[in-house]
Amino acid sequence: MSSPLSLQADVIVVGSGPGGATVARGLARGGKKTLLLERGVDQRPRPYYGTYLGALIYSDRSSLLFTQEGLNIVRPLMVGGATSMFAGCAAPPPDWLKDKYGVDIGQEVAETMEELEIAPLPPELRGEASTRIAQAGQALGYDWEPQLKFMRPARARKFDCGAKCMLGCRCGAKWNAAEYVDEAVAAGVDLRTRARVERVLTEDGRVVGVAGRLAGRPFTARAGTVVLSAGGIGTPRILQASGVRQAGVGMGMDTTVIVYGFSKKRGNGNEPPMTWSWEDLDAGYMLSTLTDPWLLFPLINGLKSPRYALQWPKWNNALGVMIKLRDEISGGVFPDGKISKPLTDNDRPRMERAEEICRKILVEAGADPETIFASPLRGTHPSGTVRIGTLVDTNLQTETLGLYVCDASVFPEALGRPTVLTITGLGKRLVKRLLQ
Repeated sequence: MSSPLSLQADVIVVGSGPGGATVARGLARGGKKTLLLERGVDQRPRPYYGTYLGALIYSDRSSLLFTQEGLNIVRPLMVGGATSMFAGCAAPPPDWLKDKYGVDIGQEVAETMEELEIAPLPPELRGEASTRIAQAGQALGYDWEPQLKFMRPARARKFDCGAKCMLGCRCGAKWNAAEYVDEAVAAGVDLRTRARVERVLTEDGRVVGVAGRLAGRPFTARAGTVVLSAGGIGTPRILQASGVRQAGVGMGMDTTVIVYGFSKKRGNGNEPPMTWSWEDLDAGYMLSTLTDPWLLFPLINGLKSPRYALQWPKWNNALGVMIKLRDEISGGVFPDGKISKPLTDNDRPRMERAEEICRKILVEAGADPETIFASPLRGTHPSGTVRIGTLVDTNLQTETLGLYVCDASVFPEALGRPTVLTITGLGKRLVKRLLQ
């Protein structure tokens, strides 16, 4: 039996996704002794990073995590968190975050966009088929625009971007929050991987640290400030184990569907994902150009019906349009390990309307109408499980003094758009507060 390990810091940050990486880097640069605890490891040096095998290794339950309703959730457990397997998309926070909830991160978002040179890909790299889909949408009266990206092709060893990049970027063009972690470590952060935080420690209404297992060994870490950034699923589970009963009650998911059609021309699977998008703010959904990676296509669509998996040989001719629904808060993450995310009575007709628009766009783009189908529902952005105005205040502090949350779980509503830029903005804003 090994004795418990004891650690000490000014601030403990749990999770190294965009929120945790941003906070850890900022605090270290501000002179705080910061301990960064990550459940996974840094997978970037591994030869399998960015491969199908890699996705099985570093995703929760080998990418077979499902809600009770059957929504598949791909949850990376690694340094960099979800940014290791995202499509590299950026979007500013919705206006309602400031207007309705009083959270203004405009300055911090602008700083991030300038620092990381966030911009759409140049026209020649947006993909011929993806551009054809966008032009079809424009012809039907929908204002499709180039999507902002966390990507700089000039820094790639060899720019070779396609749907496979959602397994992990191997060419180096796409930004990953692990880069902020690298900078945090260079600034003095104590990074501990394989650290599974199980609960928060408190005394007299104030946080004093965390406890869990580090590479299988029991540990405690003491600090006067703790920032939970374990994500929309991980953070509420830590809080539940710490006695916060309302954590995880209700969640958003940005429920997603990809509508497919096949054409005689080459499809968009070998092109960078999500280079064009259109958002219907009133209806609450976003459309973008996206196709599942080659090997995942039959696996995911086979969940709906084996006949859709049999379309696999035509993958190179598949045209895909993703629907990202700004779903209502429902279901939740529960202490028994179960996750529930049902569509509400208001969600379903909006999704059906979006699917019909996708069908029209695909036909206009040259897809055979007889081949069009929608993939199974999936969950892309678990969020809203520790909501602003419910369990944290506008400064992201919980009722426990010194205990903060900075990840997608604090969203008061689902964003229905890419989340990373909003999370980094919240992180930079929190750093400024903690350094004051």
